[in-house]
Amino acid sequence: MKEYELFLPLNYNDGSSIEPEQFMRIRERLLEQFGDFTFFPQANIGFWKSGLLTFRDNVVFYKIVTKDVRQARRFFRRFKEELKQELRQEEIFILEKDVTVL
Repeated sequence: MKEYELFLPLNYNDGSSIEPEQFMRIRERLLEQFGDFTFFPQANIGFWKSGLLTFRDNVVFYKIVTKDVRQARRFFRRFKEELKQELRQEEIFILEKDVTVL
């Protein structure tokens, strides 16, 4: 069983806010694909360095747990590319973790 964490920015790279409709569409896609997910709507701040510059993003998290790893990986590879285009991002961060449900 795997858990996927999807980190999504709240702003486009130009600093303008991503429209709430974008997040509604993302939630609908995740619910359609997996049947459930957990959304953490509070803004979190991520930092990263590139050369001498430090960047900052406000992000929200989606968590998905699934047994069908092959299907999830296929979905997230495609979805990541769609999200990069639609949210005008150079990268979208998605983590895959092993999990055990007690």
